[in-house]
Amino acid sequence: MKIKQLICAPGRTGFYFDDQKAIKAGARRDGNIYIGEAATEGFTSVRQAGESVSLMLILEDGQIAFGDCAAVQYSGAGGRDPLFLASDFIPLLEEEIAPLLEGKELGTFREMMAAVENFHTADGKRLHTAIRYGLSQVLLDALAKAGQRMICEVVADEYGLKVSTEPIPIFCQSGDSRYENADKMIIKQADVMPHALINNVTDKLGKKGELLLEYVAWLSKRIQDFRLDPDYNPVLHIDVYGTIGQAFGDDNYQAMADYLETLAAAAAPFKLRIEGPMDAGSKADTIRHLAALTSLVNERGIAVELVADEWCNTYQDVVDFVNAGAGHMIQVKTPDLGGLHKTIEATLYCKEHGVKAYQGGTCNETVRSAQICTQVAMATQPDQILAKPGMGVDEGLMIVYNEMQDVLALRRASQRKES
Repeated sequence: MKIKQLICAPGRTGFYFDDQKAIKAGARRDGNIYIGEAATEGFTSVRQAGESVSLMLILEDGQIAFGDCAAVQYSGAGGRDPLFLASDFIPLLEEEIAPLLEGKELGTFREMMAAVENFHTADGKRLHTAIRYGLSQVLLDALAKAGQRMICEVVADEYGLKVSTEPIPIFCQSGDSRYENADKMIIKQADVMPHALINNVTDKLGKKGELLLEYVAWLSKRIQDFRLDPDYNPVLHIDVYGTIGQAFGDDNYQAMADYLETLAAAAAPFKLRIEGPMDAGSKADTIRHLAALTSLVNERGIAVELVADEWCNTYQDVVDFVNAGAGHMIQVKTPDLGGLHKTIEATLYCKEHGVKAYQGGTCNETVRSAQICTQVAMATQPDQILAKPGMGVDEGLMIVYNEMQDVLALRRASQRKES
């Protein structure tokens, strides 16, 4: 099957671009707007509307494949590629990427993505991660349509995997509405919750961690008081954006471990995960500190799992964090890895080395990227998958849950027909 044409369109994402550096430095929130000066290159304000680029491949039989270029909420932070604005990148896609694809035969997914990975623009740069992400989606969709298969089946066949016969646990994120949105998650029985967006010491963690401790205790009680099913036992997963290290010291492992122990006690009877306990300002230092804290948590038998996030952006980063023992779980951040072949490889590397894999991403994605990521996850079977896009809970959970259930139902029907 040949690719006839690439068409691009500007799009909106399900959330915003936020200047993490400015927020950590104290930018004040007023309603849904942050007050303060932008601190990261490319930002014109602390919070900006999220942007995407829709990629559409017209195939020679008239079918249309879809994929979306999208970047994370905290673009430009923690070693990531810079801000992704549609007006900056559509001309590049039309002038340099369209000729790379148009008139070409579809190959295997890995072959096509190798060409994308090795491509350099006219000014000698690699393609932005958001572009590689979108191209991987649209090429997977093209392969699925050409072969009359689901994307999960394309991935499973190419990588020698089996499509899951069970739902994968879904992780919902609350945004700053960590109380109201937690109730939505309880009502809809989210498998993993609530993220909570603890990205400021003074306002959210507390100078001695007291605000987060209070919230975790409230959350545990709230679930027990209002769950409709007594067997509903979600994992509590809190993303702290390095603020525990800020409050206690990135190298003060005993103090951080003591605090984590109090959080685990407050979370009981539910399991607790803490994402990004420290951000040491570089990959090497973050790995060193997180590995030491992980080792101490294991040694003391503290009932908490640490999740690597900041500075763990590329496939090689995932390998390095896993090999160093830096974290019990790795967030495989789909847009940050670029093409979804890297998400697949990183997830499989985690699983092969006994580290839990969390196929994440960002609230700042699109419906299409979320659906395709769900298809990929059904083949790679990570330990959890992010509900995305947006921070409203209901929408992201609906999109990912429904896509997963569609896959399960279609494959069951196909298997019954074959038998």
